[in-house]
Amino acid sequence: MWMLYHFSEEAEIARFEPRLHPSHPGKPPAVWAIDEARAPIYFFPRDCPRVCAWKIDGSTDEDVRRFLGSPDVRMMIAVEGYWLEKLRTTQLYVYHLPEETFSMEDHGAGYFTSREAVTPVKVEPVGDLLTRLVEAGVELRLTPNLWPLHDALPESTLHFSMIRMRNALPRM
Repeated sequence: MWMLYHFSEEAEIARFEPRLHPSHPGKPPAVWAIDEARAPIYFFPRDCPRVCAWKIDGSTDEDVRRFLGSPDVRMMIAVEGYWLEKLRTTQLYVYHLPEETFSMEDHGAGYFTSREAVTPVKVEPVGDLLTRLVEAGVELRLTPNLWPLHDALPESTLHFSMIRMRNALPRM
């Protein structure tokens, strides 16, 4: 049994309808959800570009030191510094979704999809996003530009997710 979530800045979504994914136009329409372990990658304003990384079985000590800084860091999420104020002020809601129609899309990233419309079980405010990230054991990094990290992580032994990169500042 999974705990599945969807995060939104909208507080009153009564039903999630399948839709095309803008970054994956070849995939069929779906309702997307995330599991509990990877939920912190969505404790951000919707359009905020971010690069996330976490260790998995087989991650090398060298990559953990290079990208996470310490073996004690559960997950690292980098955002461009100009998003800090929006991170402080965004009201985000977490929708709890029933798992019945979902299937795992990407095990490492914790993504699940449903090809059917989904009615949430409950919705509640996430609360202060910076506090929630701290509580989740996330190291938040503010950086002037995400592209160096974006380009380096695929060669590492860590699992990673790069979200809303179409909104990132141009490469330096």
